[in-house]
Amino acid sequence: MIVVTGATGQLGRLVIENLLRSEPASSIVAVVRDPAKAADLSNRGVQVRQADYTQPASLRVAFAGADKLLLISSSELEPGQRASHHRAVIDAAIDCEVKLIGYTSVLRANTTPLGLAADHVQTEAMLKASAIPFVVLRNGWYTENYTISIPTVLAHGALMGSAGDGGIASASRADYAAAAALAMTLPDQAGRVYELAGDTAYTLSEFAAEISRQSGKTVNYMNLPREEYKSALVGFGLPEPVADLLADSDSGASQGGLFDDKRQLSALIGRPTTPMAETIATEIKA
Repeated sequence: MIVVTGATGQLGRLVIENLLRSEPASSIVAVVRDPAKAADLSNRGVQVRQADYTQPASLRVAFAGADKLLLISSSELEPGQRASHHRAVIDAAIDCEVKLIGYTSVLRANTTPLGLAADHVQTEAMLKASAIPFVVLRNGWYTENYTISIPTVLAHGALMGSAGDGGIASASRADYAAAAALAMTLPDQAGRVYELAGDTAYTLSEFAAEISRQSGKTVNYMNLPREEYKSALVGFGLPEPVADLLADSDSGASQGGLFDDKRQLSALIGRPTTPMAETIATEIKA
């Protein structure tokens, strides 16, 4: 039995879809806060179980009988809360005698300049101390983190950021989801730490140029100091914690935090990662 937390999230749903290609639906458990949002998965035979990171008892019920558990990192941005959620999951996994935990961390968690890595480093330490075998999927940037802003970018003719000329080796969520599903189903995964990123890096200037090419509208990249970029994002209506995370991540990218050229992701999934131009095309056509 393979249990997936955050199963109705953007990554979680894709992981479930990948698992369904190789595993019986009845052996997959989708753990969600609101089962109504997973009715489609239930209709396909996936076991849907309700649980909440803030309710440890619900996690123990949800993980009952699990052989493997994929802990998709919490989306909580309040400092310390994400690690607290992960602690509850790991404790419940220990109690349920789970045999393997997979965890979605961040690229080069122990050396990255990205501030969001702190909770991931803490969680990886919890896993090491738990005595449960584990596999760590250190995910790089999702290309969709940038393509989601394309409608706004086209409306203003500018892509703003703080990444400078930093190379960004992003991949699509589908690429990372395929990797997670494989880590949960391939043999001999315990102890592995994957540094996962896209095959080909680009700068945000190149990203803007690709939007221009595909849309037929001129889009220029506007590089801003970190705090100015954060203020601009807040001005566009983003919650301050989200704006801070994006600005910090862009600033980290300028220091090489989102670059990688080892191609471990494509090696794991057995195909090239999705080019950023393809993900841009999907958004523009939407």
